[in-house]
Amino acid sequence: MSEAKTIYAALLAIQQGIKAPKDKDGYGYKYRTADGIMQAAKPLLQENGVICILSDQAISIGNRYYVESTARLIDIATGDVIEAKGTAVEPDKLASMAPPQITGTASTYARKRALEGLFLLDNEKDVDSREVQDEIARQTSQNAAGARSTRNAGNHKGTAHGGGSDEILRKAMHGLSEEMKRLGATGEEVSAICGLKFGKTSCRDLSTCELSSLVANLESWIAEQMGGGR
Repeated sequence: MSEAKTIYAALLAIQQGIKAPKDKDGYGYKYRTADGIMQAAKPLLQENGVICILSDQAISIGNRYYVESTARLIDIATGDVIEAKGTAVEPDKLASMAPPQITGTASTYARKRALEGLFLLDNEKDVDSREVQDEIARQTSQNAAGARSTRNAGNHKGTAHGGGSDEILRKAMHGLSEEMKRLGATGEEVSAICGLKFGKTSCRDLSTCELSSLVANLESWIAEQMGGGR
């Protein structure tokens, strides 16, 4: 096998052999951590003659700070390198956390994303998946239908969703979808937050007012979860 193929063969072997299940249980869903992924990868790294090095870089975009993490797979014999990156935004609404803690939570999340990309670990129910997008569309359609039904029945006291119109509800759901995309949040994470903050199992059960609150605070609430052991 030529040198050009050596590191790719090693990466393929690791991708096929690594077992890193979502075995951490908290906030109503299961998840994996960067540490868990690395522990699962260590025997395979040694077996295939490669090492994995993680590094972080702070990036400023506008008035926001991001942590870009890089997971590098290095062939110890040839020095060949393959890398994958993951990015997380630093939250700006956590008065209870010191700046190093805020950066640390973003780093932890970005490193996990980089490792998942390098080793092809799934992140099911990601916000960009068809399943989640279909669910958001279904929720919007059902909620709008409920609002129309209430109005047609002559109830002028407001709908079950805080008295919001179809357009307000649609915008709230769209805003949630866009914020999830920006943060890289999963459907599992959002459902867990709905349970913690509103006592409801899904965003489809939230009122328009609650949806607006969820969108406004999603970044800081996810950071709270990461700081709590994620």
